[in-house]
Amino acid sequence: MTSRPTPLALIFTLITAVAGHTQVTAIKAGRLVDPDAGTISDNQVILIEQGRFTAVGPAVAIPAGAEVIDLSDLTVLPGLVDAHNHLALTYKEVPEHNVYYLTYVLDGTPLRAIQAVSNGIQMLNAGFTIVRDMGNAGNYADAALRQAIEQGWVPGPTIINSGIIIGGMGGQFWPTPEMAREHGIVYPEYLDADTPDEIVKAVRQNALFGARVIKICVDCKPWGYSVDEIRLVIREAAKAGLKVEGHVQTTDGARRAIEAGIWSIAHDAGLNEEMHRLMAQQGIFRAGTETPLSLTGHTTPERYARTVASLRNAWQLKVPLTFSTDADYWVPGKTRGEVAIAFLETWKAAGIPPADILRALTINGYRVSETERARGPIRSGFAADLIAVRGDPLQDIDVLRDVRFVMKDGIVFKQDGVMTPAPFFNGGPVRGWRVR
Repeated sequence: MTSRPTPLALIFTLITAVAGHTQVTAIKAGRLVDPDAGTISDNQVILIEQGRFTAVGPAVAIPAGAEVIDLSDLTVLPGLVDAHNHLALTYKEVPEHNVYYLTYVLDGTPLRAIQAVSNGIQMLNAGFTIVRDMGNAGNYADAALRQAIEQGWVPGPTIINSGIIIGGMGGQFWPTPEMAREHGIVYPEYLDADTPDEIVKAVRQNALFGARVIKICVDCKPWGYSVDEIRLVIREAAKAGLKVEGHVQTTDGARRAIEAGIWSIAHDAGLNEEMHRLMAQQGIFRAGTETPLSLTGHTTPERYARTVASLRNAWQLKVPLTFSTDADYWVPGKTRGEVAIAFLETWKAAGIPPADILRALTINGYRVSETERARGPIRSGFAADLIAVRGDPLQDIDVLRDVRFVMKDGIVFKQDGVMTPAPFFNGGPVRGWRVR
């Protein structure tokens, strides 16, 4: 009896046929950057087939019939990573006067999901091929965005999403009893979890509904989470193969998170030299969200000076640094991607060399996102994501402000500085009906 192919095999065959990735693509790179080594090589050829890199080098033969993309005048490098963004949140001066608590009331989850799609496209246009979307996405708009991109409905970065932020009652809010007990207005922005059973249930809920990382409020309230409670989150998340990021506001909260062995710490308010030394010893990632002064209304000169000094201290002590923005607001005249890349200003002010900034934007971004074995580096067998710029980012990091070419999963998204996203839009889930 002839065996029938399994449903999974049929789906794989269909995906391969429909996606149209059987064509070999050859990229001629004038210069190719290796951010990990901090080197640049001239006149490289990159072969791509079925959405993956198949060969990289100076003497790679271009197969007959291959589609050739000539980037000889540009510098090619791996895609960028924003390790802390909020694509489904856009608070504004009008109408909410940048009070983002009000945004949750005014913008429902369906609208925020559409905003997330738009913001994701804007991030990809700026060269960000991976974004960790760290909560504040209504009722799992972040998971919907990730699934839509993975299934092939819309273009966008690879999304590493947290689902709903877990914290003690009220999360980052100080709600009225009606809001807190009846969950009448500002939920589901946070999952209340005050007891061990509630913590376990919250982690499992996020994993069930499609989170790829877990985020907790370590110290959003004065009592916060204890070391043992944070360890419980970490253990429970590990059962689902997930790491944990902690929103930290105080030095005591940072100390507890570090002692518990958290994966990454968001924001820099509680991070001083002692905390940085401990983070460096344990290899804990720093997602400091260093807002630049040029984004008027979102920091102050005094706070910016502290931010610059803290970032420089972390770099000097060799803390694993990620490029992370906390971008969740609209700056008139700027796309979400332009807002994100503007954070280069803070890194430059901290005196960090371009090569190290680029490592934070790429290598450490892949590591904190846990994609480094499959996506990120331009390496045979990896997903074919890359960007191209004028100039040399190892000498002038500001060349990243003008990304001329973007490829995602082997498909050209942007060429000659112009988005060409049509191949990403499909009338159905061409990559599978459900990708969890």
